[in-house]
Amino acid sequence: MDTIIALILGLIEGITEYLPISSSGHLILAEHLLHFEGEKADIFTVIIQPGAILAVVVLYWKRFRGLLFGQKGFAGWRGIWLLLLTTLPACVFGLLLHSLFKDQLFSPATVFAALITGALCMILVEKLRPAPSTASLDELTPKMALGIGLFQCLALWPGFSRSAATIMGGMLLGAQRGLAVTYSFIAAVPVMFAASGHEILKNHALFTADNLSFFLTGLVCAFLSSLLVIRVFISLLSRITLIPFAIYRLLLAPFFYFMIVR
Repeated sequence: MDTIIALILGLIEGITEYLPISSSGHLILAEHLLHFEGEKADIFTVIIQPGAILAVVVLYWKRFRGLLFGQKGFAGWRGIWLLLLTTLPACVFGLLLHSLFKDQLFSPATVFAALITGALCMILVEKLRPAPSTASLDELTPKMALGIGLFQCLALWPGFSRSAATIMGGMLLGAQRGLAVTYSFIAAVPVMFAASGHEILKNHALFTADNLSFFLTGLVCAFLSSLLVIRVFISLLSRITLIPFAIYRLLLAPFFYFMIVR
């Protein structure tokens, strides 16, 4: 049964982490339906995130290699600086207000509210966004990178979706939709790595031989499913807007409410 749970949750993490539909909302719902809750469940959702992170590194390895050895555009020290500007706001707010967020925002009711709020914001962004002025990662400016980082702070509200926050931020700041999506993948790596690393260090006592295969199964499943989803999502958004994802969230919210909140 543990193996089945690990496979299901790993698959859900991989599918939902990079889509603007909230991985946390889906994992909370799935864990409830599977009767898998408690301390082990909480750390499991953190453990499997590196699998999703690794998928981005594999698919965009040339970009990450360019951060180490490149010199022009989104590469070298300039690329690292842009990523730092995007990552810094969420890390600062997350560390300073961690206890407040955990006490006030980590509940089924707030996740339900975030699902709806995020959906409405996506619809508004599609209606109000300016004409795109930036089409390539190499054209990204420090001001835009920092602005996207500030929008990424919305993801500290569980259920809002980090992917949705960064994509909407990029689009509102003039990024072409495809660029906003691509940068949301790349910008996820440092912030997710920091968040996962912090939680793993805090809960290292749970890493026992009994749990190792369980955690690894979920991590590998998250990695493989993320590889597929990232490729499909990039292709899909060249033909559609964010509206279908917003509608999906609005349909998911009442189901989430009646299953979890009520």
